[in-house]
Amino acid sequence: MKLIVACVLSAAAMTVQAQVVVKHIQSDKSPIATGVWAGDTFYLSGQLPNPVTPADAAKGTPADWGDTKAQSYSVFTKIQALLKEQGLDMKDVVKMTVFLAADPKLGKLDFAGLQASYTQFFGTKDQPNKPARSAMQVAALVSPTALVEIEVIAVRSK
Repeated sequence: MKLIVACVLSAAAMTVQAQVVVKHIQSDKSPIATGVWAGDTFYLSGQLPNPVTPADAAKGTPADWGDTKAQSYSVFTKIQALLKEQGLDMKDVVKMTVFLAADPKLGKLDFAGLQASYTQFFGTKDQPNKPARSAMQVAALVSPTALVEIEVIAVRSK
């Protein structure tokens, strides 16, 4: 009897898994999806920073991308906005993966700069939730000016 109940429960679990709705958030302008919903879980693609000061062609000045702290803040702000578009918030982030490149001005990785921006969005009085997180140093990122790229997984609470 126990074997029959176990088989029925196992079959029911497989049926529920097969019914997960997948929705790709994408545009024709990008070769990858901005994010993908799988049920109540949202996988946000890696985000790169915006320049602190955009280039000014009229003046002939290049863009200023800032240090790791400024770039991290830019990325967290982008993540927050993209999550909001999906009806989510930073409190819904359950997993974060961070890719860091060394700052050529410092000649080394600036983990403290990342952490300084991170603590403005996670573990605060207003937003005490902290995600599980992995951080790794990489030789370089796809954008030669980028020092940080961050991807997150968020889950819609019920």
